[in-house]
Amino acid sequence: MIERRPGLDLLSHLILLLGVSIVAFPLYLTFVASTQTAEQISRSIPMSMVPGNNFLESYRLALFGGETSLGSKVPAVWPMMQTSLISALVISIGKIAISLLSAFALVYFRFPFRNFFFWMIFITLMLPVEVRISPTYEVVSNLGMLNTYAGLTVPLIASATATFLLRQFFLTVPDELVEAARMDGASPMRFFKDILLPLSATNIAALFVIQFIYGWNQYLWPLLVTTNEDMYPIVMGIKRMLAGEAYTEWNVVMATAILAMLPPALVVILMQKWFVKGLVDTEK
Repeated sequence: MIERRPGLDLLSHLILLLGVSIVAFPLYLTFVASTQTAEQISRSIPMSMVPGNNFLESYRLALFGGETSLGSKVPAVWPMMQTSLISALVISIGKIAISLLSAFALVYFRFPFRNFFFWMIFITLMLPVEVRISPTYEVVSNLGMLNTYAGLTVPLIASATATFLLRQFFLTVPDELVEAARMDGASPMRFFKDILLPLSATNIAALFVIQFIYGWNQYLWPLLVTTNEDMYPIVMGIKRMLAGEAYTEWNVVMATAILAMLPPALVVILMQKWFVKGLVDTEK
């Protein structure tokens, strides 16, 4: 039996609470700043840790834009959130769809140089967008995809990571399922649709969470391929608010930061069970 030691339990809980506090304090500070006015934030040193009474006004300005009491113009965040949401969904769904098909082909089809193609896909992990950004931008520009959703998403859809993870999962599927499907006369795509996809549901959910956050947090690539303000994602919107006016409306900036964190946080919370199961579950 494992001996219970109250002292060690207390110490572990204290360390856990300390870690949570370190992570949560900046979030709390951001929320408190979003509920105060810009004057209160700039005058109070240190800033008050008690939420203010400017919550509705700060978030109204952040979501729908407008002119503040000091005459500063604030851009609307709502269209930026729509752009970020569409881009994140297209990137995550596109990555999963392409990775499912490529992993299926690498595992269940016999063709020349199969392992060579797998390693070529795997090697692209060492070539992220930042490394190949100049030629990728030139291709997108030549195809007329600047300031479009296609330009924001298509260069980011291919994923060696998802292909590798799904390939490793498919390799663990019992061969008896393949033989049974073949004996029943199922075509390869029927086997893929009726057997592999249901078995891969938790893995797909885990990959969706990861890829959604990846797509939502994109900054460098949208910075290059968008010059039209209507196509700015919300991450660029935060930077624009910091550099757009001589006087920074910190309460609106903090409200925008909170709004930018909400969709990824909701995805993680709503899919937490599937996410954890997809990463650790090995039952078939």
